[in-house]
Parts: sequence; structure tokens; C-alpha cells
Amino acid sequence: MRDPKRFNVYIMTNRPRGVLYVGLTSNLIGRVAQHREGRFPGFTDKYNCRRLVWFESHDYPDGAIAREKRIKRWRRDWKIDLVEESNPRWLDLSWDILPHACSPRLF
Repeated sequence: MRDPKRFNVYIMTNRPRGVLYVGLTSNLIGRVAQHREGRFPGFTDKYNCRRLVWFESHDYPDGAIAREKRIKRWRRDWKIDLVEESNPRWLDLSWDILPHACSPRLF
């Protein structure tokens, strides 16, 4: 039996307390790989947001979409607090989820 699809809200950055990008995907591994390879011309590519520092999984798209929109409206310091609550050293979490990740875990 196939695992049910998960919907992930995530935060990418260029460095600790640097530029923050909040996104949503149903394929976190693939999306993070795309960000790391610079395949999205625009905000994340322009600001070199290649490090995954926070993510949260949801069973249903409606919940994930609402959460993403809510976080995007947050003040910057609230987003920083969200990351630091679970990842105080701003580790690159892509190391844990991407097969054969080759970037350093620390910034």
C-alpha cells in the first residue's frame, strides 16, 4: 500500500537569521533539491536560499496552505523564533532528508 501524500510547509534561508523563504510542497525532498540547485529563478535563487532550516508536515492540503499563509504574514522575528524553537543552531536539515546530500550541515 502506498503512503498517503504529505504536505509540507518549510523555511529556506541563506544563513542563520538571514533571508527567510516560506514555501509549501507535497514533495519536500524534490523541492529542496530544486532550491539547492537554483532551479527556481526568482526570490530563492536571487538570495541564495539553499538551506532548509524548518519544516512541518500536514495530512491535508487545506491545513498546509492555511499554515503557510499564516506564517508568511508573521513578523520576521516570529519566523526566527519558529526556526530556533526546533533548530537553535540553524542546522541545514536537508542533510537529514536528501539522499546523498553533500553540503555541510552547519553554516
